[in-house]
Amino acid sequence: MIIEVVKMDFIELVRKEALRRGYSIRTIKTYQDCLRKFFRTCHKEPKKVTKKDVTDYLDQLVERNKAGSTLNVYLSALNFLFLDVLNKKLLVNIRYSRKPKRLPEVLNKEELVKLFEAISNKKHQLMVLLMYSAGLRVSEMLNLRVRDFDFTTNLGIVRDGKGGKERFFLISERLKPDIINWFKDNGLKNDSFLFNSYQGRMSASTVRMILKKSAQKAGIKRRVHPHLMRHCFGTDVVKDGHTEAELQPLMGHNSIETTRGYVHVANAQMTKVKSPFDNL
Repeated sequence: MIIEVVKMDFIELVRKEALRRGYSIRTIKTYQDCLRKFFRTCHKEPKKVTKKDVTDYLDQLVERNKAGSTLNVYLSALNFLFLDVLNKKLLVNIRYSRKPKRLPEVLNKEELVKLFEAISNKKHQLMVLLMYSAGLRVSEMLNLRVRDFDFTTNLGIVRDGKGGKERFFLISERLKPDIINWFKDNGLKNDSFLFNSYQGRMSASTVRMILKKSAQKAGIKRRVHPHLMRHCFGTDVVKDGHTEAELQPLMGHNSIETTRGYVHVANAQMTKVKSPFDNL
């Protein structure tokens, strides 16, 4: 029982140290979850764990056919605890091969039109259109507030994207009137979230269900999910003749420091890029 308390104390230390270093909440929770699972198998006080304990555990995960990317996350979490929190020289310097990434399967423009038309609920349709027209992740779309939109420049800002990154996103000219009317019709204030449910904040699982049912209604046989809207955005921007350099800041694929360095360039480039929804 004492050992269990000690383990929990160290997992809390991981949270505090990771926060000090600016890690995202998502990464911290992932690290803590990995460490809890490790200590369910390794019944030792953290300071007495050996390199062999770590490699044996990782080998168990390999035998359970865990993906290389998953193994690397466990390894990062364990190294963070022992090296950065405990100052224990227990570096396990292994990198597991990732499965080769498949190119994302996207919907063509005819399928996208059918999908959007199959969504009869005005709020649900606006949520999906925002994800596609701006290349937003579902979490980014659900976290949007009124203050994040600048209709004079037709640019919005994602304030806390993946990894805590900030980036600009396009406001579609075609969608802009619907967004403005949504603000007015719902009496939204500057700090209001765009989308809520009767129970409070809208969940990602609700958005997934909306897309699944709408795809079935539209007769689309492939699996349609929120992140597919982002893949469609990226693909269609390139199809419309824009370069990777123009797309990159819109997708948020840089660190926040790099993104800030792109501000002036991105602003100039983004005025040239139209949302693919405007060409649909």
